Amino acid sequence: MLERPDNSQASIQNSTSISASLVPDVEGIYRISLTVSDGEHSAQDEVIISAAQATSQTEDITNAIFTKQNTSCVSYVGNYESFVIDIQRGLDFSADISISSDGNECTFSVNEIPNHDFNDAQAQFATNVSEQSASYSVPVVPVLSSSTTAVEIGVSNGIFLNGVSVDIMAAACYGVGNEPLGREKIGCGANQSDHPWRYDPMSPLNSFGTDSHNAHPQPNGRYHYHGNPKAMFRQGCQVVSPVIGFAADGFPIYGPCIEIDGAIRQARASYALKNNGGKRQDVSGYQTPQGSVGEVASDNYDGQFRSDWEYVAGSGDLDECNGMEKNGQYGYYITDSFPWVVGCYRALVNDSFKPTGMALDNLLHDHGHVHTHHD
Repeated sequence: MLERPDNSQASIQNSTSISASLVPDVEGIYRISLTVSDGEHSAQDEVIISAAQATSQTEDITNAIFTKQNTSCVSYVGNYESFVIDIQRGLDFSADISISSDGNECTFSVNEIPNHDFNDAQAQFATNVSEQSASYSVPVVPVLSSSTTAVEIGVSNGIFLNGVSVDIMAAACYGVGNEPLGREKIGCGANQSDHPWRYDPMSPLNSFGTDSHNAHPQPNGRYHYHGNPKAMFRQGCQVVSPVIGFAADGFPIYGPCIEIDGAIRQARASYALKNNGGKRQDVSGYQTPQGSVGEVASDNYDGQFRSDWEYVAGSGDLDECNGMEKNGQYGYYITDSFPWVVGCYRALVNDSFKPTGMALDNLLHDHGHVHTHHD
């Protein structure tokens, strides 16, 4: 082969046969040298192939139950749509998802509308959901780093295959902001990344106005999950869970069910409440949460705050990032306890998950839950 596009891994198959073939894997120009011989005489020529991505029909994934376990994002390249309802408002929405690849990265171009109905009776959305225009990119082949990268406020944690992102952090910490003590809902941003008393939006001791899918909108209307999206895959562990998305570092995110020693069960996180759930200890420079102050449930490490938990190696199936390697493939797993989805990253985070300007302001959104009625 004389020339092929950057990032292409395509090669000529059966190159010495009369049935030689080439399957382009990246759009662009491929230049091939062709030699024909009858054993005595030979002649050479060049063949130029211009490859373009084939157009494909858009697949309807309304209420789809995802089942594929393919770990490469390239396996999900295509165009998808769904037709869903904002239940409380009685409004119709269309989800639009395009997944493409240049051979090096996969890009998810989405409008952040899920493939399932949302804003059900459980929800108390402070803002109405609206269509967005967002793009997230992940490497086709993520590379494990020598050290982990912490999750941080202001960085989305991943993109699910239904076109909605997951953000596990809340911009709310005890004693930060202008709201009453113990009722803080905003104001704890990246400049407070080390704050020990950041509220956990997935804790049942907190109320963040989410619907039954553990999701709600930002102030700009961007719908996003804080944990298990539930409607995307079969709940319960009759089968091993599928890939439901990709973390910001490119490794796949699976549902909760794994096979261990021939049995299928939920993956267990390796975090435990500090001091066996005993009384919280003071942290120098910070005000310790007090039970019955505002919405603080107790004086104990009870999970209301992210730092109520600590990693205990070997106590569960998963590592500190809430992932593990299975059959040679590393991935993160949905769990029914902290850290819920991603506890840290095992590879470099793609910059597309790090918004700036107004997009960052929206990610650091108020987690209040004022229910608004609409005519």
